[in-house]
Amino acid sequence: MHKSQVLFYLLLAFICGVFVASFLPISQTLILVFLIVAIGSIAISGYQKTFSKRGLFIGALSLVFIFGIVRFNSFNFANSVLNQFADVEVGGKGLPVTLLGYIDEEPNINGDKAQIVFGAKKLIISDRTLIVNERTLIYTNTFPKYKFGDELSINGMLKTPQNFVEDFDYVIFLKKQNIRTTMSFPRITRPTVDNRLAKSVIHSSLFYKKKMSLYKKIFRLKNEFESVINKSITEPNASFVNGILLGSRQNIPEEVKEAFNKTGTTHILAISGYNIMIISWAVLAGLVYFFKRRTAFWISVVIIILFTILTGASSSVVRASVMGLLLLFANGYGRLYDAKNSIILAGATMVYINPFALVFDIGFQLSFLAVMGLLYIYPFLDNKFHKIPELWKLKELTLMTISAQIAVAPLLIYYFRQISIWSLPANILILPLVPFAMLAGFLSGIGGMIFLPLGKTVGFVAWAITTYQIWIVDLFAKIF
Repeated sequence: MHKSQVLFYLLLAFICGVFVASFLPISQTLILVFLIVAIGSIAISGYQKTFSKRGLFIGALSLVFIFGIVRFNSFNFANSVLNQFADVEVGGKGLPVTLLGYIDEEPNINGDKAQIVFGAKKLIISDRTLIVNERTLIYTNTFPKYKFGDELSINGMLKTPQNFVEDFDYVIFLKKQNIRTTMSFPRITRPTVDNRLAKSVIHSSLFYKKKMSLYKKIFRLKNEFESVINKSITEPNASFVNGILLGSRQNIPEEVKEAFNKTGTTHILAISGYNIMIISWAVLAGLVYFFKRRTAFWISVVIIILFTILTGASSSVVRASVMGLLLLFANGYGRLYDAKNSIILAGATMVYINPFALVFDIGFQLSFLAVMGLLYIYPFLDNKFHKIPELWKLKELTLMTISAQIAVAPLLIYYFRQISIWSLPANILILPLVPFAMLAGFLSGIGGMIFLPLGKTVGFVAWAITTYQIWIVDLFAKIF
């Protein structure tokens, strides 16, 4: 067996370990038994008189499989301290707790209500103080207004999230973001300068200070950019452009969202792995007209990295961008020696960082299926339709869209129990223009930040492209 095959199976064993642990609670005793059997297999196979490469390989696979289980269990336990204090009642009343920490993501504002992802660093209950490193979701009012990085003291009752809609698993949706508890309208205060307890928690890490400083600048730039787009392009096109560029969906009209949902094109409105797969390939395909392939590749890498930073570098965007960069490496440097090793290495790395992603994150799964479609289905289709002439790369983009759609279709059917018959033609008519809409929107935002009339001028191009896209979606939605 070649070394690349050995690496593939070892990484696959780790992912399988995480997968099994995601569904089955495996005790420490059972893990210890598996560990003894695996080590015993390696020891026996490695003995000179009974040396067996197959036995060594099976033993190594078993160890890596066990490591996957241990990694999931340790991650699961490390993120469950707050959950132990959720739904606790004393004397018929909820048990109040105090959390010290900071806002870990940009607040999600909807009307007069806001949702805040809070990174708790310390839990104070009665006379007990526990060091934690977890996230909880806070429901609060939009006033006073909070922003990313704000250091807060929150007093309220922790609750376990519940599923309120039959066809949407809200608990899993939060769990994949490492959120397992919520607080509804707690008392929120800002720690005072002389509060040594809060100061010791929040200001102790140099990494935290650097992270907060960088992210605050990023979100300030993002908000300014979004504001310029709103001034340069009329609605609902401005909200659509902000959605595909920055992942901001809260201002998109409900009727537009519903139309995208009916036609199976909702992924376009969010920064997802599926979306970035198409964009990554399209950017490289466009740049090779003006630069050598290697130069176009590195320019594409820089564009994806800047795009990731501009959108706020959330975990979902980072994951999608990693997959996009992987695709760029595969296409920019020609065929990889073993593409499946690169894909599974990226997957195993992301699963190690967040083991919940494997089973609970649909976006993670769609990202990998989209990559598989573009790497394996696209070459097959390209060979079948090689007689069709290229027209400004439209054939390539169309075949890429079909390849990704075919790959993700089984997963969409499994999760949503349906798939629109208009999804494929709608995507084919819309997706080839997504890179152009993003480019025009991006230039409009940059130009508007320099000189607003310039942004409005370029914004007309973005408006024209997105008007066509919204019209196509609305047309297919009415047919549906």
